[in-house]
Amino acid sequence: MQTGLVVASHGRHCLVETADGVRRLCHARGKKNETVVGDRVRWRPTGDEGVVERVEPRRNLFYRQDEIRTKSFAANLDQVLVLIAAEPEFSEMQLARALIAAEAEHIAPIVGLNKSDLAEPFARASARLAPYAGMGYRVLRLALRGSAGADRDLLMEHLRGKTTLVLGPSGAGKSTLINLLVPQAQALTGEISQALNSGKHTTTATTWYWVDEARQTALIDSPGFQEFGLHHLDPMQLAGLMPDLKPHVPACKFYNCTHMHEPACGVRAVVSQSTPAPPSGIEPSRYRIYRTLFEELSQPRY
Repeated sequence: MQTGLVVASHGRHCLVETADGVRRLCHARGKKNETVVGDRVRWRPTGDEGVVERVEPRRNLFYRQDEIRTKSFAANLDQVLVLIAAEPEFSEMQLARALIAAEAEHIAPIVGLNKSDLAEPFARASARLAPYAGMGYRVLRLALRGSAGADRDLLMEHLRGKTTLVLGPSGAGKSTLINLLVPQAQALTGEISQALNSGKHTTTATTWYWVDEARQTALIDSPGFQEFGLHHLDPMQLAGLMPDLKPHVPACKFYNCTHMHEPACGVRAVVSQSTPAPPSGIEPSRYRIYRTLFEELSQPRY
């Protein structure tokens, strides 16, 4: 058997890259393809193709889960870059969900705010992100259609030597970012689609790209998303996955406090009545997000 890296996956097939950079179409040993992009696998050649015998243990798996199905994005990540834009206006709830999912898998998150060339919308978006910067999240300010050279340098400063999943809603500039860092991305996507015989385009399939010739820096492009379910999480985990709430949990009187209604709750005690919230406080919008998610995850499942 040989070792390899899964760089694309569709249906029962996946594209496996060998240590010397050769890519081979493989299929799963059983009826179901369990691989995701970023998996390290053991595979066996069979003629011009190959068979995946097993998936090596994963360091992490970034995924979302709604009431009906689970969608896995990628495995063995160093970080997730959540790309949003000044226009169209981003959803703070959607951003929070992605950050919580990253925290749950111990994957470092970065927030990229695009379209800094749009002065007024960008100023409003930056103000909305100020609490996230205050929580310790890295926030990159970008104009991907403007000063491309400067943005490329800024991005590479944070991406070099790492495997990064690029995530974001439609219209945020994800394709522009990928094409800036990987000029041959469109051609590579066409080759991968042809190899998998999927007829799918880059917007509908998760794809691995090497940024450098040494194959040390990788970007994983994922489909745009409108919803991001967190049904794989227990509601009692939530506060510990939100950096502004987590420090105040030990101050709660009850060990199983839900931070929804209990007396002497350390979290509710510091939900700010002022705007912006003080450094040790919690923004009301963030607490509303917590309550919405807690109620959602507490619904009975059938």
